[in-house]
Formats: sequence, structure tokens, C-alpha cells
Amino acid sequence: MELRTLRYFVAVAEELHFGRAAARLHMSQPPLSRAIKRLEAEAGAALFVRSSAGVSLTPVGEVLLEEARALLDRADRLRGRVAAAVRDTFLTVGLLGDSADPVVRRLAEDFRLRHPHVEVRIREAGLADPTCGLHAGLVDIALTRAPFDRTGLSVRELGADRVGALLRADDPLAGRPALCLADLAERRWFVFPDGTDPVWGAYWSGGEPREGPVVRVVQECRQAVLWNGTVGMTLLDHDPGEGLVVVPLSDMEPSRSVVAWREGDANPLVRSFASVAAAAAGRRGPRRRSR
Repeated sequence: MELRTLRYFVAVAEELHFGRAAARLHMSQPPLSRAIKRLEAEAGAALFVRSSAGVSLTPVGEVLLEEARALLDRADRLRGRVAAAVRDTFLTVGLLGDSADPVVRRLAEDFRLRHPHVEVRIREAGLADPTCGLHAGLVDIALTRAPFDRTGLSVRELGADRVGALLRADDPLAGRPALCLADLAERRWFVFPDGTDPVWGAYWSGGEPREGPVVRVVQECRQAVLWNGTVGMTLLDHDPGEGLVVVPLSDMEPSRSVVAWREGDANPLVRSFASVAAAAAGRRGPRRRSR
């Protein structure tokens, strides 16, 4: 007897009505009736008494209902245990930003030492989704940056980094010791795609609507500045690459690195990863400023 057919039988036995059982199972009534008839043929006895008064269980049906409930309950527990075992074997981590960051390298080493048999699957996210797929259920935990929509998420801060204006090396503002957002008000900025988390997008545009080329990943930000002379913001201490400079922005709050996961996630690997990430971030050394 197939588990699916037994689920059909239990639905009819509990509803004592084929129409209501079909609705509960999200199927039409004819295939449900055919499945019950095949089950009765397999059992070698009628399971229901059908009359103008309605449907009732036969003695054989009563026995099957008791056993089917127990079997289906055991099957559900089995699925749960298998799913838990799979979750304890794999962890999908979303990354936003520089995967070569010393903190990321240190975290990878520390987590591997603590969980040598766990396979970590990495999903690098674009700039439109700072949760790296958490809201969509694509990752278990994310190493990312705030601010963003935290609805349904737990977030732990790892550190804070100053930000600056990303400019071409020959830009008239490139030689300044520092800038403020007003200095960039009339410039074209690179912008994130439509549908970007609005809290995140507002931070990286300096709180103002901007116009300019659309970028989806960090490398596209740098290329937009290099090729078009547009401006934008980036971490002050990350190397922008040849032909580009980063000038401190005096009126911008720091960019805060965080680890985030879904609220209520009972996976012990998620909590372990967050703990290891916090410890690795606590050992970060002084950051080198790139110009």
C-alpha cells in the first residue's frame, strides 16, 4: 500500500465525505474515488459503506484507519529525522562583498576546524539583495552588511568600517583629504537595480535619489566609475583597483558588517557559524586604508 493512497483513505475516513476529502487533499473527487476503490481491491474487502445517508467505515476500514494513522505518523517522523540529518551535513552561506577579506578567511579556517565533516556551500549575492537570499530561503545564514530590512531575521553585528567616495584617480575631487555628500550632489552616481532593498539602497545612495548606470555587483561599481566618471560609495579601506581612489566621506555613518539568519532557525550549525563569525571578527587587525 502506497503512503499517498493511505493519506487519501485517512482523509475520507475522517471527513466521511468524498467531496470534502477531495477538497482537503486539493484534488478532484473522481481520482480520489478511483484510488479508494483500488485500495479496497488490494485489501480484499470494502472499507466504506456508501448509502444515501452518507459514508461510514466498515469494521475492516476501522482497523485500517488505526494502522494507517500510526504508519503515516511514523513516516512523517522519518522524513523529519532525515531532513535534520541532511541539515546537519550541509550549510549554505550567503556572501556579500569581498570573499578575500581576512575575516572571511579566518572564519572559514575556524569553522572547518570546529565542523570538519560539514560541507559549506557558498552563494555569492548581488547588490540588490543584502540578505543574500535569506528572505527567499536560498541560504541558511549570511555574511553581509547593514542596513537592510530585518523582518523575520536575527542579526549580529561583527564590526564597522568607514566608507568613502569612489572616484577616478583623475577626478577633480580625488585629491581632497575628505569629502561630504554635498560635494557629490550634482554628480551622476552608479545605482542599484529596481527592486533593491529600499533601506539598503538608501544608505548606499547617501539618502538621496540618484541617476546613473545600474550596477549589480561590486566589480560593476568600479567599472562604472572607471569608464563613465560616475561616483558612488565603497568601503574606505578596500583597494579600489588601478585608476581609482577612495576619499573619506565625513558625514556618512560607518558600514556595519553583520551575520544574519532567519529568526527561530533551530539548526545548531547556524548558531555555531554565528558564534565563530563573531569570534573571528573580534580578532580582526587594523584595516589598511587604500588610496
